[in-house]
Amino acid sequence: MAFSGLLRPAVLAASRSPRVERAITRMPATKKMVDRFVAGETERDAVAVSSALLGSGRFVSVDYLGEDTTDLDRARGTVAHYLRLLSALADLRAVDEAPVPRLEVSLKLSALGQRLPQNGYAIAREHAYEICTAAKAAGVWVTVDAEDHTTTESTLAIVRELRLDFPWLGTVLQAYLKRTEEDCRTFAGPGARIRLCKGAYREPAAVAYQSRSAVDESYLRCLRILMEGKGYPMVATHDPALIGAALGHVRESGRKSGDFEFQMLHGIRDAEQRRLVGAGHSLRVYVPYGDQWYGYFMRRLAERPANIAFFLRSFGRDR
Repeated sequence: MAFSGLLRPAVLAASRSPRVERAITRMPATKKMVDRFVAGETERDAVAVSSALLGSGRFVSVDYLGEDTTDLDRARGTVAHYLRLLSALADLRAVDEAPVPRLEVSLKLSALGQRLPQNGYAIAREHAYEICTAAKAAGVWVTVDAEDHTTTESTLAIVRELRLDFPWLGTVLQAYLKRTEEDCRTFAGPGARIRLCKGAYREPAAVAYQSRSAVDESYLRCLRILMEGKGYPMVATHDPALIGAALGHVRESGRKSGDFEFQMLHGIRDAEQRRLVGAGHSLRVYVPYGDQWYGYFMRRLAERPANIAFFLRSFGRDR
C-alpha cells in the first residue's frame, strides 16, 4: 500500500514528461499494455470494438485520444476525427432502438483548443458545438470529459452554454476535487447527465483529497446527491464497494435500469461488466482510440498497483 501510494504520484508526473514519453513509447512491452486499454489507432478500430461491445449488451462511449492541444490546426484535426467517427457510428445506430442511446462519444475540451493562448475558450466551445450538432444528427450522445482542476471552471461554463441547445449533453465530475460535492448539487437537475468518477490527475492538496479513503468518502457523498437528484447519474467506477453503494441508492430511490448507468473502462473488469449487464443493469464502456495514447495509458497504470507491477516486470524483460 505504501509502495503504491508513493509510486502513483511518480507515474502521474511521468504522464506529463516528454522525456519519459519518448522512452516508454519505444519499449516493446508498452504495446502489449496499450492494446489492453486502447481500441486501436483508427476510427475503423474503434467501431469494430464498439460493435462487439454492443453485441454483448453493453453501451459504449468512444473517445478520440488527445489533450493539451496548443495548435489550432491540430484542434481542427481532432474535430475532423470526431466527425468521421460519428459518421461511422451512425451505421451502428441504425439498429439501436433503446430509449437511452447506447452510443456516445466523449471529448476533452483541451483537445479542441481550450488551452490555445488566443480565444481558447471560444474556439473549444465552437468545436464542441460542431461535434454536438453532428452527434445529434447521428442519434449519438456526447459527454465532455474532465481534466485537471485548472480547466474545471472553463469546462463547466462551456457545458452550461452548450446544454441550452443540447440538453442531453453530459459532463464528468471528479470526486477527488473538493468542489465536486457542490458541483453535483448544481448539476443534479432534470435532464442532467453526470459521469461521476474518482479522478485520475495529479492534483495539489489545496484543491483535491489526497488519501484513498477521503476520495471514497467524497464519492459516496456525491453519489447520494446525484441519485437523489432529478438527473441521469453515470456511475463510473470499478470499485466493488462503490458499485454496491450505488445499487443500494437505486433500491432506496426507486430508480430503474433506464434511470442511471454504470460505466467502466475498456480492458478492465470485463467479467464484472458482463455480470452487471446480465443482472439487468445498463453499463457503458469507455473506448479510447488514436495514436495520442500516452497520457491516458499512464493514468491507467497509476490507478492500480497491479498495472504498474505488470508493466515494470515487462520493462525488466525488455532490457
